[in-house]
Amino acid sequence: MAIIIRSTGVHIPERRIPNAELVSFVDTTEEWIESHTGIAARHIAADGTVTSDMAADAARQALANAGIEAKDVDLIVVATATPDYFGFPSTACIVQDKIGAYGCAAFDLGAGCTGFIYALDAAAAMLEARKGRHALVIGAEILSRVVDWQDRATCVLFGDGAGAVVISRIEEAGRGLIASILGAEGGGAKELMLVQEERSKTFEPAEPVVPVISMNGKKVYDFAVKSITVLVNRLLHNSAYRLEDFAWIVPHQANARIVQAAAKRLGTKEEKFYMNMAEYANTSAASIPIALHEMDQKGLLKKGDLIMLIGFGAGLTYGAQAIRW
Repeated sequence: MAIIIRSTGVHIPERRIPNAELVSFVDTTEEWIESHTGIAARHIAADGTVTSDMAADAARQALANAGIEAKDVDLIVVATATPDYFGFPSTACIVQDKIGAYGCAAFDLGAGCTGFIYALDAAAAMLEARKGRHALVIGAEILSRVVDWQDRATCVLFGDGAGAVVISRIEEAGRGLIASILGAEGGGAKELMLVQEERSKTFEPAEPVVPVISMNGKKVYDFAVKSITVLVNRLLHNSAYRLEDFAWIVPHQANARIVQAAAKRLGTKEEKFYMNMAEYANTSAASIPIALHEMDQKGLLKKGDLIMLIGFGAGLTYGAQAIRW
């Protein structure tokens, strides 16, 4: 038996904000953004759009590309840091209703930018344990609603979007998820967080406050570069493959400089890493599935290709998977 990625789907908001437009209301320059991040543009969700709208759209596309119906889905896992409702109900349950996958299990998973990696691992394990058939794994974010647009160090980094994959349990050895690594460094939790008003007393009045991203850029950068290099080496050890055996490494799309530094440490070419943050910026849990969809549509992923997914983010969390496409 094997757990394979059967298909992909995305939702990319229509509104595109290039750096030239961003610098008209943020105190920075086009040159600084591109030289420090590799980002040239980002897509922003329209007013009235919520995370479940984008997630459901990406899910429908993935289902259509897989040739299966929503009623055939056994599980929906949505990785997000920007759910429709903080706490409950889960965005996954709302997606379930919107796509008509009635009755299947549905839950959200919060692991920051590593969310898709965690969700893929969890969904694969649940399909295997429960002898299920198909699961939807979705990464979806509306980060434009939680950035401080006056903070030029962070607001230039993020964008909105959703990516989805259908994973299936099939009777075919040698394909699918081969090895997986998950981990966290909770001591760095406050280096990247959504700042919210703390409620330390049980009966104090509730005053809903929109959380805002706060990030220690230097600490997160160092953590990300270290995470990529350590994860690649650990995954090679666990899977018994060599780096040259992998057709692609697909990292979380946070910052081009992170990937460049990691490639240098690994002694490999930057071109081995697929990057598209220039167009979409950092879409957190959505970045890897968006990249996979783009690669699939471009014909860059061929059956039998060995690829590596690498995630790192808030928590601080990290994770990686080796997959035979």
